[in-house]
Amino acid sequence: MILGPDRAPAAGADTLERLWRTLLPEDLARYQQVLEEALRPQAEYLTPTEHALHRRGKKLRPMVLLLAARMVHGREPLADKVVNGAVSLEMLHVATLIHDDIVDDSSLRRGLPSVNAARGTHTAVLIGDLQFVQAIRGFVDGIDAQRDIDLVRTVLDTAFRVCCGELDELRTDAAWDTKTLLAHYWRTIERKTAVLFGLACEAGITLAGGRTADARRAGFYGRRLGRAFQVMDDILDLTLDQRTTGKPSCTDLARGRWSLPLIHAARELGPDHPATRILRGAPHDDDQLRAACAAVRATGACATAYAQARTQALNALEYLRPFAPGCYRDALAEIALDVVDRPPHPQYQNQYAATDRIPA
Repeated sequence: MILGPDRAPAAGADTLERLWRTLLPEDLARYQQVLEEALRPQAEYLTPTEHALHRRGKKLRPMVLLLAARMVHGREPLADKVVNGAVSLEMLHVATLIHDDIVDDSSLRRGLPSVNAARGTHTAVLIGDLQFVQAIRGFVDGIDAQRDIDLVRTVLDTAFRVCCGELDELRTDAAWDTKTLLAHYWRTIERKTAVLFGLACEAGITLAGGRTADARRAGFYGRRLGRAFQVMDDILDLTLDQRTTGKPSCTDLARGRWSLPLIHAARELGPDHPATRILRGAPHDDDQLRAACAAVRATGACATAYAQARTQALNALEYLRPFAPGCYRDALAEIALDVVDRPPHPQYQNQYAATDRIPA
């Protein structure tokens, strides 16, 4: 990785926590203050669990927005609208998580009871809607230029596409052939996950007064980061337990969700394997699900999916190349690689040399 004179710390454990602490401490303090202000109008409707849902988590999307802003703005204090944008983006993300958990009937989120598990579906839908509306209000409140109005349109378009991605996931047909399933998967995660990362980068540069071309270029970085992130999330669903992820494991298989590793596994195992039958909706108990997960892990599916996630992360680095070297650009590159440099099993990482760089 090319490291400029303002060298970003080396990659390692707790990368995001370290980057907040070393590169964005003042921005984090402002972010937390604005978040509390944004939650205040909802206070009478939110329980401590919902407040904790906002305060927990890695805050990856707000971090990416702030790093993109600083990549073009430098070390001087950022305008209030940039920090407001970071908070609004995370609120939009939390809204999608609440709605995801409703669709999946998930009982846990970030190690806490999900909103729908704690308060019921009807209340969870409305709490999620509150987050959506407050997120849009946050972006609108920061408008002070024509470009900002255009950005609000982008935010609305992104929210629409995220909803389309969620609907696309529900519309997956198990009868489709592998080629169709793969094409549908990539389109779904582009809408469901990648566009929100793209919005983070584009919004950061736009709100910081950067050039439109730079905002679009950073958006391409963000979308590829988002693709890598989602593929890794799908792999981790199969390979890590609930104590590590904060949510139930093997959820995709149990719910018949055709994630990338499961598409590869079904092709390798064949249509008559118990794991494939479960994926297609066959009844099963917990023991059968555990056996099916073990069978999937024994295939080459996770390694294949991991290679594809890594390709997306490396492609993301290409879009950082035109930006001036420095600690903020380096941090964005480090995040892209960190997403895939901590795989669920060392055997996947050992297939790739740790010499990835931002091309000169």
